[in-house]
Amino acid sequence: MPSPSHSHRRPPAAAILLVPLIAAVIITLFAWPSARLEPRDLPVAVAGTGPQADAMAAQLESREGGFDVRREPDEAAAREAIEGREVYGAFVAGDAGAKVLTSSAASQMTAQMLSHAAAEQEATVEDVVPASEHAAALGSSVLPLVLAGILTGLAASMLATGFAGRAGLVVAGAGLVGLTATAIIQSWLGVVDGDWWANAGVLSLTVGAIAAAVAGAKAMFGPIAAAATGMTMVFLGNPFSGVASAPELLPQPAGGLGQLLPPGAGGNLLRSTGFFDGAGAGAPLAVLAGWAVAGLALLALAGLHRREPAPRADVVAVAG
Repeated sequence: MPSPSHSHRRPPAAAILLVPLIAAVIITLFAWPSARLEPRDLPVAVAGTGPQADAMAAQLESREGGFDVRREPDEAAAREAIEGREVYGAFVAGDAGAKVLTSSAASQMTAQMLSHAAAEQEATVEDVVPASEHAAALGSSVLPLVLAGILTGLAASMLATGFAGRAGLVVAGAGLVGLTATAIIQSWLGVVDGDWWANAGVLSLTVGAIAAAVAGAKAMFGPIAAAATGMTMVFLGNPFSGVASAPELLPQPAGGLGQLLPPGAGGNLLRSTGFFDGAGAGAPLAVLAGWAVAGLALLALAGLHRREPAPRADVVAVAG
């Protein structure tokens, strides 16, 4: 009979080499986007007509791939575009001199970048939609919400059976997390402004989308699928979210991919409700709803898949 040491072989010592490999992947995913921040088709406006406005637009367009320049007839139209979250800022050519309009509520990093450009052109700067005093902490809120969503999905899978029970726990858990997070982020820390209940709904939907995806993956495909879903949210959704900067500042495809995952979509949606009265909320709301519906659909399909079919009436009659 083989000894226990032979029947249960230890992995070779060389397996320790996996640790630095895994560390390298994680460090790259988290550090690479932040280390390569620069404008990539960043939407900005140039307001006004005449040679000065044309020169401003030409200077921005000369940086190939850096800015997506939109022309506006005057300063009022540029302000409207900023408040509607169509652009991050605007360069205004006027009789009184050049002016740069920014929006720190949309992104403090882009506002600083545009302010620096204004200093080079000796232009005045105005923050059209200012961020709250502690808005910089918004990026730090992403990972805790991701973890809360994963834990909610796993808890729903373990504490209930069947679609109704698990879906109910996902909704209830996400709602409680959303209310708690809003009380901390808005009421206590003052990270965001806007309607309290709208922000609570955004945070609840963000957590719920992640929780539904994790619970649905586990119910339909098993624990490995649930782990893969959770790791996707942590190692891709969190660093690619662009909440601390802006999606258009991240290297591609990270910036675009991040907006298709709940952390990025949730952060973007929270900016809309927290500072812009809901402007620009359509796309991130659709992403979050899509993840939530897909996760709940997997839960429902898993319940149908595991349900025993009812015996046919003619078979019952023959057996009797």
